[in-house]
Amino acid sequence: MATAAWRPSCSSRLRSRSPCCPASPGPRARDPCNPSRSTPDRDRRPRRRLPPVLADRCHGRYVYMYDLPPRFNDDLVRNCRNLQIWMDMCPYVVNCGMGPAMGDEGGAFSGRGWFATDQFSLDIIFHGRMKRYDCLTDDPSRAAAVYVPFYASLDGGRYQWNSTSIRDALGLDLVDWLARRPEWRAMGGRDHFLVAGRTAVDFGRNSDLDHEWGTKLLNFPAVENMTALVLETNQWKPKKRRNLAVPYPTYFHPESAADVVAWQEKVRNTERNWLFSFAGGPRPGNTETVRAEIIQQCAASTRCRLFHCGAGPDAGANCSSPGGVMRVFESSVFCLQPRGDTLTRRSTFDTMLAGCIPVFFHPGSAYRQYTAHLPKDPNSYSVLIMHTDVTGRNVSIEDTLSNISLAAVKAMREEVIRLIPRLVYADPRSRRVDFTDAFDLATEAVINRVAKRRRGVVGRQN
Repeated sequence: MATAAWRPSCSSRLRSRSPCCPASPGPRARDPCNPSRSTPDRDRRPRRRLPPVLADRCHGRYVYMYDLPPRFNDDLVRNCRNLQIWMDMCPYVVNCGMGPAMGDEGGAFSGRGWFATDQFSLDIIFHGRMKRYDCLTDDPSRAAAVYVPFYASLDGGRYQWNSTSIRDALGLDLVDWLARRPEWRAMGGRDHFLVAGRTAVDFGRNSDLDHEWGTKLLNFPAVENMTALVLETNQWKPKKRRNLAVPYPTYFHPESAADVVAWQEKVRNTERNWLFSFAGGPRPGNTETVRAEIIQQCAASTRCRLFHCGAGPDAGANCSSPGGVMRVFESSVFCLQPRGDTLTRRSTFDTMLAGCIPVFFHPGSAYRQYTAHLPKDPNSYSVLIMHTDVTGRNVSIEDTLSNISLAAVKAMREEVIRLIPRLVYADPRSRRVDFTDAFDLATEAVINRVAKRRRGVVGRQN
């Protein structure tokens, strides 16, 4: 597990403007901004000389973070009441984007680190984590990658039904701002990355017709040079695979490895009374989808827990309650994960957080997406039942899952539980993050990609 390392620089540029996300180093790190404490550079005690690579723990890991004008990030948060037309997002941008803190929700959660996190808040959370990244640098020439803290998800959500010119205005403003920077001109933006915490489709509009969905952010030529971290890549456009899919934010934001271990022990020892479960609702007017067949098969089985959102006794408040949904997942061996409005669902990560084995119905729902966070062998942690077999009524979900051996089930569940720290984003405010989380893996993936670009080794996926 990764542990906190010393911060290489202490420019005021790296300090947060936001009181909830201070950028000071952790308590075990030597504070380079406090003369009373020596840094590795200021420590004058005799010490053995090390080769440069060994002496610099951040070699090859430095990130340069722009201090963008506040209109690109902080101002969006301040105007949180205007981020969505149907709800007030202000409660969900607090605590560095984690949302309001929660209690144990009737036993669904334990310990600390639980928040009512909105699924589209990753831009804020990631920025908060980057402010405490142990290898930030003031010198862009040393940087392995350059981070652009633009809150694309917040911007993309506020004007969804406006004209295309309004939807694209701030993104074009960002491109113009970047193009005038020497850091950008060094590689034409190919070493830059940003977080766009929605699906790629939300930023991939192809024309300027007002009836088309989303913004054009990812189709701007300048942004096409960058790497965008999105919640779901566009599987139908191989050219767009330069973007990387990262996990949806879950409700869990641990401060330390101890918090993670405590939660892993809880879900490992939880009694699971249901063979499988499904939390979701039907798609109105669409009775031939895999989701409709899943609901039908689950409702007909005595071994399936149906948490039916949108209708029935479990509708309404229960489905919007993090605790209610998580209790279902925690009591199930397998959790069914058909596609949502797009191929992926936030529910996939809530499922795995609960120690429940995900059952997918399309390989694009996970296997072709989260390559930096999930194992290469999908059979080690999940089950795939092709959606065409289900809609064609060629398979029984219950029979398929019942025929998996107890030993295989145990191994898959243990792998799911092992993966938990890789799928959660640590509390951005914590000074003692001592485990590798989803942020660390995403940053590493970007750095590796930029390194290949520097060497000119750019494959189809890069």
